[in-house]
Amino acid sequence: MGLKAKITNYYTNSYMKKYGDRITQAQGKVISVKIEEKPILWIFHKLTVTILIKPERSKNIIKCVYRKNKWFKKPEFIPVAQGHSIVVQGLKGLKTKGHGESIDVMNVINMTNRKQLVPLEDDVIKKIQQGQKIKYR
Repeated sequence: MGLKAKITNYYTNSYMKKYGDRITQAQGKVISVKIEEKPILWIFHKLTVTILIKPERSKNIIKCVYRKNKWFKKPEFIPVAQGHSIVVQGLKGLKTKGHGESIDVMNVINMTNRKQLVPLEDDVIKKIQQGQKIKYR
């Protein structure tokens, strides 16, 4: 095992130890999208995106929040509209912070127009699509 593999393995294990029980994934249709951009002194940019998702064959609604702060450049977000089918990967909110029912978004995959917030391999998207087909047969 090389040095790069050892470092990657160490970071993976420490991340799973810290956030392992909070990692979650939500899939469904978009009900609402709210994008808030706020520049502070033309230098610091804040982006907050709130997405409401209704999972298929369910009555509940999941609130997903994406927050990004960046210096000098505006942070980017993929185009998401009402009715799109998306997969959200993220962390469940901590119950002590007041965000207990929301998901802190790490990645969004828009299955309608095949866009991703964080680029993944094409194999991952194909597996998700195959899982949807098998699930609803």
